[in-house]
Amino acid sequence: MMLSKLSIAKIWLALLGLAFLVSCSDSPEKISFSGKTMGTTYSVTVYSKDPRHNKEEIQKKVDIVLKRVNAQMSTYDPESELSQFNQFKSTQPMVISRDLERVVNRGLEIAEETEGALDITVGPLVNLWGFGPQARPEKEPSEEELNAVREKTGYQKLRVENHQLIKDNPELYVDLSTIAKGYGVDRVAHLLDQLRIKQYLVEIGGEVIAKGGKPDEALWRLAIEKPVSTERAVQRVVQFKDGALATSGDYRNYYEEDGKRYSHIIDPVTGAPVQHNLVSTSVYAEDTMSADAYATALFVMGTEKAKSFAKKHNMAVMLIYKTDDGFEEYMSEAFKPLLAEQ
Repeated sequence: MMLSKLSIAKIWLALLGLAFLVSCSDSPEKISFSGKTMGTTYSVTVYSKDPRHNKEEIQKKVDIVLKRVNAQMSTYDPESELSQFNQFKSTQPMVISRDLERVVNRGLEIAEETEGALDITVGPLVNLWGFGPQARPEKEPSEEELNAVREKTGYQKLRVENHQLIKDNPELYVDLSTIAKGYGVDRVAHLLDQLRIKQYLVEIGGEVIAKGGKPDEALWRLAIEKPVSTERAVQRVVQFKDGALATSGDYRNYYEEDGKRYSHIIDPVTGAPVQHNLVSTSVYAEDTMSADAYATALFVMGTEKAKSFAKKHNMAVMLIYKTDDGFEEYMSEAFKPLLAEQ
């Protein structure tokens, strides 16, 4: 049977329409959402072609993961697993979850590696200086008060054995705020991996992990903020396909009393807020938990020690420090390839 020209034209139009629909379905859908967790905010962006990946279902699963991490590691929730350990005034072992075990072990590893620059037991000192759940002190703690609290700190007094957490001093208090946010980011990333999402960006309180780049092979672009409290401005832009980035600084979380500035980051050696010219540290790593912890440890070290540590361990690090003329940058060789044009 012969087809008329009109019939042939209709077939071609149908085929063209089908091709258009197929090409459209090949473009991944962008899904973005945000929420609150761990006393801050989170945001997630994913690209997916799978029609089963819808915003509501993904966010519901993300919220469950983050609630679990918070219920395990918060010091603000008196019912959390970590709070229960801190309230356990005994040197007897306490069985803990695998998640809490993993984070504590990583914190102790980095504490050893950085010679105590990171110390997950400085919580009582954080509280003493007014940066924890307790109220800000009316005056600077005395030397006697500092020494009394320092007796209750020290990562060497904490250990994990047979999935149990043990403290040598019953008054020891563990605070995972320097590492738990990063771990929360990693747990969300793990969830997205399980959902077979191959392109995503996850952020909690400024700590970020990225995977797979963006569509059309574009890299994820992230801004490192200028270390000033008077405005939101960009210091540098970095870009990468996969990896984690964390930044630590004291330009937002501090207070002033009688003309003196008090940082929320405590030096475990002195027991007091850090006093040096380093104002921001950014660390790129494979996982956010490590990037988060190292960023804090390097900040505690100060500029010169942080430079030496980064060189020794071939870390991708950017430091911003004060000078008489303003701010200066230091970038390790491993960090420089991450820089993007602004």
